[in-house]
Amino acid sequence: QVQLVDSGGGLVQAGGSLRLSCVVSGRTFSSYAMGWFRRAPGQERVVVASISRNGENTYYPDSVKGRFTISRDNAKNTVYLQMNSLEPGDTAVYYCAGKLTAYVSGIYVNSYAYDVWGQGTQVTVSS
Repeated sequence: QVQLVDSGGGLVQAGGSLRLSCVVSGRTFSSYAMGWFRRAPGQERVVVASISRNGENTYYPDSVKGRFTISRDNAKNTVYLQMNSLEPGDTAVYYCAGKLTAYVSGIYVNSYAYDVWGQGTQVTVSS
């Protein structure tokens, strides 16, 4: 079965940057659209970035647009989330997720659409 291992979280000062990584097992990574979600204390899990199978289409909510960048390297079975200009409101557990899909250009923003999930990595932004 496909498994995801996400990493790269930590403590960073406001205005700083972090890069999260998610390594996906198996040889079917290119068949998955990928996303990053976060869950802040007392909040539901929400999407922060999504990317299509072919990497040509991405989505960001307004809360992170211009600050976060999602990318993927299908040869390395890895998806990344570059987070710049971090704010205390970005503090959350971040999860990578994959959705098996036949659409090479499809973008998915609903957490329930995704099939497999990483264990999460904590991001804490101090003020």
